[in-house]
Amino acid sequence: MSPKNLTKNRLTAPTLAMAFALGALLTITGMRPALAEDASPPRTMTVSGTGNLSARPDIAYLESGVLSEGKTAAEALNENTRAMNAIFDGLDKMEIDKDDIRTSQFSVSPLYTQPPVRPDGTRDAPTIRGYQVTNQVTVTVRKLDQLGKILDKLVSLGSNRLDSVRFEIDNPEPLLDKAREAAVLDALRKAKLYASASGVALGPILTISESGSYQQPVYMKAAMAMRDSAPVPVAAGTQNLSASVSLTIAIE
Repeated sequence: MSPKNLTKNRLTAPTLAMAFALGALLTITGMRPALAEDASPPRTMTVSGTGNLSARPDIAYLESGVLSEGKTAAEALNENTRAMNAIFDGLDKMEIDKDDIRTSQFSVSPLYTQPPVRPDGTRDAPTIRGYQVTNQVTVTVRKLDQLGKILDKLVSLGSNRLDSVRFEIDNPEPLLDKAREAAVLDALRKAKLYASASGVALGPILTISESGSYQQPVYMKAAMAMRDSAPVPVAAGTQNLSASVSLTIAIE
């Protein structure tokens, strides 16, 4: 074979290979628009549903404590410590577990006297007239039938602050699961209604998402005007639990 023919053969083989590859690429690329045109996005319907139920609380959290004042910080602190120790001892005698008693607030702050305003609108700087100590605990009450007695006991032992009593369900998850089931059924009910009204058929559920689930605590506001001579009336009532879901459903 002549050198001229050898060179021609060497150039021809790669050239043909590239031509075939380029032709295949053009063929596949040319098919893509046709495939994209044939594929249409699925028709869907998105609906939301809610589930609600009520149940009786079985646990309570009360915020109670002592506010003390004194001419000096040490005096106010000593008075507050004495009262709080009596409260801790009383809760222990009522068989409240130590793990169910937690300090939620403690502060020492000065008390100021505001001097009178002079005729020219000026006045002297405020002066410290004493100190105030606040010590508050959160008590978990697991026997609700004892809550009234506990409140009475706290007052008799020197508690002069009761900010609130909060009722909850100790283990809400099983009830929230029922609310979630009710939320899905509510969403499906709406989907069937919409499908019937619009003349479409429902397909499979494509996605399910939860918007939120919660239990709504019940609060009993209580001022410290409670009397030692009369038991504190307590009514836990019922508590609402709620769940919300969103469904995306294919339609035909």
